[in-house]
Amino acid sequence: MTDGLARLPGIATARAYKREWLRPDITAGLVLTALLIPAGMGYAEAAGLPAYAGLYATIVPLLAYALVGPSKILVLGPDSSLAPLIAAAVLPLALTDDPEDALALAGVLGVLVGLILLLGGFLRLGFVTDLLSKPIRLGYLNAIALIVVVGQLPKLLGFSVDADSLIGEIRETVKAIANGDIDLTAAAIGFGSLAIIIAFRVWIPKVPGVLVAVVVAIIVSAALGLTDDIGMVGALPEGMPLPSFGGVDWGDVAELIGPAAGIALIAFADTGVLSRTFAARHGEDVNGSTEMKAIGFANIAGGMFSGFPISASGSRTPVAEQSGAKTQLAGVVGALAVLVFILVAPGVTEYLPDATLGAVVIVAATALVDVSGMIRMWRMSRIEFGLAAAAFLGVALVGVLQGVLVAIGLSFVAVVARAWQPYRTELVQTSDRPGFHDIERHPDGQRIPGLVLVRFDAPLFFANGDIFDNYVRSVVAASETPVEWVVIAAEALTGLDTTAVDEVVDLDTYLDGKGIHLVFAEMKGPIKDRLIRFGLSERFDARHFYPTIEAAVAAFRSRDRD
Repeated sequence: MTDGLARLPGIATARAYKREWLRPDITAGLVLTALLIPAGMGYAEAAGLPAYAGLYATIVPLLAYALVGPSKILVLGPDSSLAPLIAAAVLPLALTDDPEDALALAGVLGVLVGLILLLGGFLRLGFVTDLLSKPIRLGYLNAIALIVVVGQLPKLLGFSVDADSLIGEIRETVKAIANGDIDLTAAAIGFGSLAIIIAFRVWIPKVPGVLVAVVVAIIVSAALGLTDDIGMVGALPEGMPLPSFGGVDWGDVAELIGPAAGIALIAFADTGVLSRTFAARHGEDVNGSTEMKAIGFANIAGGMFSGFPISASGSRTPVAEQSGAKTQLAGVVGALAVLVFILVAPGVTEYLPDATLGAVVIVAATALVDVSGMIRMWRMSRIEFGLAAAAFLGVALVGVLQGVLVAIGLSFVAVVARAWQPYRTELVQTSDRPGFHDIERHPDGQRIPGLVLVRFDAPLFFANGDIFDNYVRSVVAASETPVEWVVIAAEALTGLDTTAVDEVVDLDTYLDGKGIHLVFAEMKGPIKDRLIRFGLSERFDARHFYPTIEAAVAAFRSRDRD
């Protein structure tokens, strides 16, 4: 085996595979199958494509990701956040009502999305996941859980709603319930499935309650002849497709590049959050660029075999986790099981009620809810709680990508705000411990007559340079004794731009006019280098810098007084 193949995550996992992982992986894969089939078909229809395309967009990407994906339990497939965008990109270009035309365009779209993500991965653009802080991930996952649960409630109760937003879905669902549109048979099946899943989770956790609920629902539906009374998933198509882009020309490809870029952003934003979150739950780390390349490869593979753009699933991944998935083998088992159904028993899901599927998805989504995490965030930091709330509201009310981008933007605002108004203080000596300490925490500390010690806990840049200048002047003005030296404890000054340099020069000029010597202690080498590059090496020579605060104070005490 070549070194390149050996480094692939799937190969590396296979070489280190443990026997005790096999049973939970196979169980999780089989449990996933009950969700992969109807979810794939449903999201394909939402994208304006034939239902069977959702199965192709499930099988091939799962197998591809198992080979190259860095996350061990991430489940890929069709997603609700991508479906409307796929429909908007593909359907206007389809020349006929033949579903094969739309399917060919969707395949090209999938390949383009994959190429964009692959390129982004090689350019190491996966760093964008570093912007997805814990508050953002917390708000995102809670919002996804709410979206999924609200979206599945009508299916659980046996009716459907027509709405294009979370608020709209809630309003239409409440209206339908108030109007008595609930199908009692479907609701009984749905709540019965919920009860089975929860009961097995509480009392017999080793047995996958999801699988039991699906099997029981199929048996009951077949025995009672419910296929004409309530909504059913329906029978599967037979066979697998070969690569085909018939009827697509280069003009169509050009038209699809723009939508592909937008879908790529959403797919990676969605996948990046889920990947990082679930990896953290299992004490692992996922490289964003590697994840981006893996999602790109999976989209290309899916698009080549009559699939369409896919991303990580916020409902199917928790199912895999709850079912005990340990490695990528769970996804492989799920993909192969779907393939077996297509080839051997395509009629089985004809008896699977939509209400049972709704129950399965609702239970899976509740695993993403973390109310206690939000409460802890409120107690620890109101600012970070605000970021989590912004991510929650943005994703829930505006959209996945828009909500995440809003939260990231607010994170940057918070960072700038902290640097704009940083903590600053005067340092004093205390009788019970060596060194120099914050006067706010040690109000009984002693100042050194003639010397002002100031600490400014932020990089100096255009927004806070004037604040730094004014603060030092205010401390000097408030001194009870004439000031001869000002020492800046500069260890925390990790940055310096041209605007801030001008403020430092102005401060030095002001202090020099009063006969006060400005010096810096513990300034980092790169900041000194920047002063030199800005042409200030003569103004701030070696006499202005000391390696420690203690050295600066010692120099002050032994200064030449002539």
